[in-house]
Order: sequence, then C-alpha cells, then structure tokens
Amino acid sequence: MVGSKTSSLLILLIIIIFFFFNIVSSHKVPCPPANPPAKCPKDILKFGVCGEWLGLVTEVIGTKPSPQCCTVVKGLADLEAALCLCTAIKANVLGVIKLEVPIALSLVINGCGKKVPEGFVCA
Repeated sequence: MVGSKTSSLLILLIIIIFFFFNIVSSHKVPCPPANPPAKCPKDILKFGVCGEWLGLVTEVIGTKPSPQCCTVVKGLADLEAALCLCTAIKANVLGVIKLEVPIALSLVINGCGKKVPEGFVCA
C-alpha cells in the first residue's frame, strides 16, 4: 500500500512539473533590445581641425597633431575618439583626399594620448 501511494505522489508531482514547465515555456519572452549602433557624441565637423595635420604627416613624420585637434578628441573615450575620427574621415570632413584610414586614425588617436581599441575597424 505504501509503495502505491509513493508512486501516485511521484506521478502527480511529475505531472505538475510538466504542467508548469509547459505554461512557462509557452509564453513569449521579449528579447532585450539590441544595442543601438555607436555614434559620435560630438559634431564631426569639429574634427576638421585634424585634417591639416593629416596632410602634413607624410612630409613631417613624428609631428604631433595640432592642439586644436587634440582638444576636440580630449574628453572622449578611446572608442568614441576612434569612432568620431572614422566618421569624419568617411564624411571627408578632414578635406584630405588620399588617406590610409587605419594609419591616419592611429596617428591622430595615438598622437593625442589615446589608443585605437583593439579590433576596431573603420568601416
């Protein structure tokens, strides 16, 4: 008699577990919203002051970016600075016609005391 009561309780418990599992799994749980694409927090036109310096880099290696350029970059996180300069380069705000983007980006960012984040691609 005791064995049949235990079996009945075990079967009832399994049915209840399956019932609740079915209720929980049948509801659609919304996924959290995807992170919006990163944007430059500053007006990219301000980064035009970096364009003059980029034009000089091929002639005077080792020259630091202009103080105005570094002032624009100052206060931005490394990723933000890279993103802003990348956006400025793509929008041709800098006025530089021939530009090797990864090199130019690194030169400005590093010259202003920042670092291009590892894996960052200016696309």
